[in-house]
Amino acid sequence: MRSTHRRRATATGALIAAAAMLSVGVQAGSASARPDDSAATAALKAQAVRNPGALPASLSPSQRAELIRQATSTTAATAKSLGLGAQENLVVHDVSKDQDGTIHTRYERTYQGLPVLGGDLMVDTAAGKTKGVIKANNAQLQGVSTSAPDNAPAAAANTALKAAKAAGSKADKADSARKVIWMVKGAPTLAYETVVGGLQDDGTPNRLHVITDAKTGAKLHQWQAIETGVGKTRYSGQVTLNTTQSGSNYTLTDGPRGGHKTYNLNHGSSGTGSLFTQTTDTWGDGTNSNAATAGADAAYGAGATWDFYKNVFGRSGIRGDGVGAYSRVHYGNAYVNAFWDDSCFCMTYGDGSGNNDPLTALDVAGHEMSHGVTAATAGLEYADESGGLNEATSDIFGTSVEFYANNASDPGDYLIGEKIDINGDGTPLRYMDKPSKDGGSADSWYNGVGNLDVHYSSGPANHWFYLASEGSGTKVINGVTYNSPTSDGLPVTGVGRDKAQLIWYKALTTKFNSSTDYAGARAGTIAAATELYGAGSAEVNNITDAWAAINVGARHGGGTDPGGKVFESTTRVAIPDYPGAAVTDPVTVSGITGNAPSALQVGVKITHTYIGDLQIDLVAPNGTTFRLKSSSSDSTRNLDKTYTVNASSVAANGVWKLKVQDKARQDVGTVTDFKLTF
Repeated sequence: MRSTHRRRATATGALIAAAAMLSVGVQAGSASARPDDSAATAALKAQAVRNPGALPASLSPSQRAELIRQATSTTAATAKSLGLGAQENLVVHDVSKDQDGTIHTRYERTYQGLPVLGGDLMVDTAAGKTKGVIKANNAQLQGVSTSAPDNAPAAAANTALKAAKAAGSKADKADSARKVIWMVKGAPTLAYETVVGGLQDDGTPNRLHVITDAKTGAKLHQWQAIETGVGKTRYSGQVTLNTTQSGSNYTLTDGPRGGHKTYNLNHGSSGTGSLFTQTTDTWGDGTNSNAATAGADAAYGAGATWDFYKNVFGRSGIRGDGVGAYSRVHYGNAYVNAFWDDSCFCMTYGDGSGNNDPLTALDVAGHEMSHGVTAATAGLEYADESGGLNEATSDIFGTSVEFYANNASDPGDYLIGEKIDINGDGTPLRYMDKPSKDGGSADSWYNGVGNLDVHYSSGPANHWFYLASEGSGTKVINGVTYNSPTSDGLPVTGVGRDKAQLIWYKALTTKFNSSTDYAGARAGTIAAATELYGAGSAEVNNITDAWAAINVGARHGGGTDPGGKVFESTTRVAIPDYPGAAVTDPVTVSGITGNAPSALQVGVKITHTYIGDLQIDLVAPNGTTFRLKSSSSDSTRNLDKTYTVNASSVAANGVWKLKVQDKARQDVGTVTDFKLTF
């Protein structure tokens, strides 16, 4: 969920008053066991889609395994039908199915036996015929030499170790290295993928993947395979758990949910520790001194997440194979984090500052396990814009799990980590209605958003999900007040959370791939909504408008609100550091009758390392100046905001200017977008 040192530094050991939790376990086979597939079918049909055949089919593990077997037996024929070269082979990664029989098969590629990173593709078939192909990269994979200099492996390892050291790892050798073909958003290149382990400087396990050019030794890319989350949990009240009895003992083993097990690391940082086992079937007492309290909370979160995917989407487990992941609690010493590791297929939770608050909140569990779903399906790479979408997917489904669980002690909301008080002042970790409220996340897309930490570049997609679900403007949901703005100043009508999460899930499992960016996510969700609800439907139109509201594409039907007209400058204007002069970004307005409106919408996007330095004005054609923002002590990075100005006293037509001046030293930035909506 979040792993930055700046935010760790602000965490305090303050406890939140809460009722003691008594987690009462029951043996497998009770009423709390996993419901049958009819529940998922009923839930999906309740979406009132125009085309029920486009809904995901509920596959049993054996049915999925048979589809994978069939796809594997025909990979050579599929490769030939796709026009792949003789040196390319396909490896089945995942198979899903729609209720109308359409099969979506995901493949990885090899070239002369080498893995091709960024070469993944998906083939949609119906009645044995190909309906469509989605490739992560359309570049031709041919003519690539697989010979590398003798010193290439050592050079790659040295580059990887330097990158890992910068992340805090003290490892003195790489865990693994392999020769690959790298073709993520570019021409295929012979490279080495080197993985370095150890620990990051906050105690999080390190699994840094570094890609280096096999011939030049230059670093091409890197990403962290440990997908993280941060929190100080408060519990979910009295809950019911599935446990397993063996003789006179009970264990935290959830048989009906794929055999999910919960382990106590007892402050260790490797292995699984010991399976929670005791002679009574009552787990925890609501205090941190009882190790089983955190174990029960983790088991509850895992069970709720399993049920959400099973009963809402018909997905049997994280990988769809009916196998449960496992959870580890009490990791490390005063470890203020939690993480998903696909290599162990497990979630791990620390105990928080001072070992006082185990990190096992419900939305944390939903978030972490959803990283596993993403890995098993689209495989969104954990870097750049795809990394932001990966994180957003976990936030979206973590939030959805919280609403699904309908737990009175933790009602559903669009606040991420609202019960963990990581900031020490009662504020949530992230906000879906206005992500920038956390001090680092982007509200809307801009060129370069992928350069942010993935937990901040997730902001626009989180914002899209809120707008798609609930719409813009002020509203109160489960006692929480939200006020979601839009980048273009125009309203958005929500389609409802159930439809929004279904659209995102269908896009994730049938449209997205490892390299999907924000433009691709827009295209994928619109395609998914069109299949479900029909072209031109309210659902398609409204989610399209939600994308426009975070600056990804135009609104349906042309892009402006009836009676509204947009004038925009996308010229990049550098802002000199103090004591530099003010800069202006002009926009020419024409074709408007009379004066400007009393609610003129002024959209401003600025990349800057400390927006408190900035003084921003709107200058009308007649020289009238409207102050939009004064300089302050606000340390937030980047500005993406729409201001409302009463400009009814001046004529509309003419040259309007955005005037920006840096009023303090050291930080610099650039105006990237200036927009007026009349």
